[in-house]
Amino acid sequence: MRPRDNAELLLRKAEQDEFTIAKLAPDPASPDEVLGFHAQQAIEKALKAVLAHRSVRYRLTHDLAELLDLLRENKIAFPPEFEEARHLTPFAAALRHGDLPDEPEEPFDRSWALDCVRQVRAWAESVLREQRGG
Repeated sequence: MRPRDNAELLLRKAEQDEFTIAKLAPDPASPDEVLGFHAQQAIEKALKAVLAHRSVRYRLTHDLAELLDLLRENKIAFPPEFEEARHLTPFAAALRHGDLPDEPEEPFDRSWALDCVRQVRAWAESVLREQRGG
């Protein structure tokens, strides 16, 4: 698959995760782990879309800190507030597969997670648009 096609596919998948969060977040019965998982996945896919578009190789990982570091190492500027997204990494695998901590240190902030997803995806879309020339 060409880098541009892969990047666009990843962004479409990120949009699907964002859709899921937006629909479930208002419902208090929706589990935080599900929302956290989809938030992490959306951000992971958006970051990987930018890396793929710039032809930067990345390993198969769910570690958002690693992906942000790869962007930085490859001189791909991103807003500093995206660093906070790394807090979603545990939702990718550990929480999803039942490796839950006894009690969360803080309540999961659904609105922050959705805002974070929206910002990262919008940024990724703008990077791809710039590269296309418009």
